Amino acid sequence: MPWSSRKRGPRTDPNRSARRVSGRGTLSTADEELLRTLYAEHAGALFHYVLRLTSGDWQWAEDVVQETLLRAWQHPAAFDPARGPARAWLCTVARHLVIDAHRARQARPAEAGGEALQRAAEQTPGEDQIEQALQSWVVAEAVRSLSPDHRAVLLETYYRGRTMAEAAQVLGIPLGTVKSRTHYALHALRLALQERGIEP
Repeated sequence: MPWSSRKRGPRTDPNRSARRVSGRGTLSTADEELLRTLYAEHAGALFHYVLRLTSGDWQWAEDVVQETLLRAWQHPAAFDPARGPARAWLCTVARHLVIDAHRARQARPAEAGGEALQRAAEQTPGEDQIEQALQSWVVAEAVRSLSPDHRAVLLETYYRGRTMAEAAQVLGIPLGTVKSRTHYALHALRLALQERGIEP
């Protein structure tokens, strides 16, 4: 094999991989020759190409090369000279395998790291509810410190979920006034919360 004398490189044995995946335990002479030829001619360049795609992850690169060569063995028609160079097909298959694996990793929810688990373990039961209750009291106090006009606009638009037009109709004031009061009310509320030690 071409990498036996090198320190680094794929440790994929084409015979072992094909026997393990095919389940038959033996390969026909033509299949075995195809796999050996593919490995000898393309595995080195393919491995280094995939290593760049996987950001230097050797294990992942070896897996991708093995899967690519397996797919090449399963689709020998792809190596018809009329269809183009074999290496181009191999690189395309390898790139698609890396993209698919990357998408699959992104689709899974992120795992909680050690710090998040440690914080959760150190928290006493009910600590979150106590913190939320204290924060809600501080927010209520900050809202009470606003002018009555500002409180009324925030009550209609944020707590009751009305649109600006609906709030204008309920409060009996023009739409532009609702918009400007909402802007200034949010600014005043932000300052009142900052004074109380809460960053909105």
